[in-house]
Amino acid sequence: MKLIFFIFFVSLNLPPLLARGGERSSSSSSSSGSARHLIEHDQSRTSVDKAKGYMTNSDLEKAVKAFGQRCSNISRIYSIGESVNGVPLWVIEISDKPGVEEPEPAFKFIGNVHGDEPVGRELLLLLANWICDNHMKDPLARLIVENVHLHILPSMNPDGFALKRRGNANNIDLNRDFPDQFFPLNNDLDARQPETRAIMSWLKQIQFIASASLHGGALVANYPWDGTHDKRKNYYECPDDESFRFLASIYSRSHFNMSFSMEFPGGITNGAFWYPIYGGMQDWNYIHVSCFELTLEISDNKWPNAKELPIIWEYNKMSMLNLVASLVKTGVHGRIFSSDSGRPLPGSIMINGINYTVNAGRAFADYHRLLAPGQRYEVMATMPGYKSKSTIIWLEGAITVDFILDPDGTPKGNLLRNICDCDYYCSKSKVAVLDYFWGFHFEICFVLVVILAFLCFLSKGRMKFSLLKQRPSPKRSVIA
Repeated sequence: MKLIFFIFFVSLNLPPLLARGGERSSSSSSSSGSARHLIEHDQSRTSVDKAKGYMTNSDLEKAVKAFGQRCSNISRIYSIGESVNGVPLWVIEISDKPGVEEPEPAFKFIGNVHGDEPVGRELLLLLANWICDNHMKDPLARLIVENVHLHILPSMNPDGFALKRRGNANNIDLNRDFPDQFFPLNNDLDARQPETRAIMSWLKQIQFIASASLHGGALVANYPWDGTHDKRKNYYECPDDESFRFLASIYSRSHFNMSFSMEFPGGITNGAFWYPIYGGMQDWNYIHVSCFELTLEISDNKWPNAKELPIIWEYNKMSMLNLVASLVKTGVHGRIFSSDSGRPLPGSIMINGINYTVNAGRAFADYHRLLAPGQRYEVMATMPGYKSKSTIIWLEGAITVDFILDPDGTPKGNLLRNICDCDYYCSKSKVAVLDYFWGFHFEICFVLVVILAFLCFLSKGRMKFSLLKQRPSPKRSVIA
């Protein structure tokens, strides 16, 4: 109640947050002039003073390791590499089984992509600690811990933070350092910054379903595409435009006042329509690793007074939690199996009418296809060497659909083979039994064949039932 009264009091005494400039600006000019400050303070303070109250890189490392010790039952701490100056890029993983590969979706938060936008690194530590403190009593925190692998990289650019500038130690903008789909930028692996290479290597190891990078200087949820083929500023939609608008709206509408923006309708924007950029991390995620990434501008001031951080955290907390939870509360999920052996198949999932493919996981063949709800979709599972299968669904919330694919070489017209793929019953036993009894009456042989066919039918039923039990869900169907 006290928190609600506090936020209400703040909303009465402060003008609305208006998105301005933001991540696309090449300077930090948005931190002055018309930028709204949650708490009034001296605008003439020097660049040395603005870091006061923020964690240094050493403080951040200590905080991450302290979190790992305090919350060791639901977390693990690891590094994905080092910055130019050798600062480790620490990651916090939060899950009920951290470090264990499971048929569950993975989400990542990345903060401090630009050195002079440090709010994200502070909020991500607050998020991790809030989940640790509340996962036993808060349903949303429990849902995330038990059903998602959440990875948090508080600072992608620790050198830029230490230097209080946008670029890294080499003064390179890390959000322009990724390969681009429209222009031949950053295609030389050796020329990329170590922070960029670390991110790209990380995403080859872990199959993330969705992601968000945190920026400052505006208040809006940005989604692909970020650029256009002709460098003109216009709305340039990706194949999953509706799904991205839905995800961006989850963040915006859960925020204290992002959705009320006067500059961005609903508090969301297509990147190219706002301001085209090239070599960005957001588009690279979607194109190369099938990860739905948003670029979140979470404070209209790039480097606000540290006293404002608790308020900014309260404004963004539910947005961050709901965005992560959307991985299991919406979309189509399931696994792909082989009908002849029951083994998982690392196939692909396609949606009719959407020119985009999502690959199932390598270990468990689990897939997690994010889609905007309230629509009818035709979902198709494919795998080289197997016959594709599809089904039509009406998506409201989350739905689970498992696919059981038949090998291309499955013969047709043989009753026993169609009913059962068990070689023992359907091949060796049938031949042996027929050879043995062929000298007797034909009727006896026919009865035996029927009995064997019935046994094979029961065997296949048990296999499907066992597959169904592997990952129970109240809204689960099996396409066999």
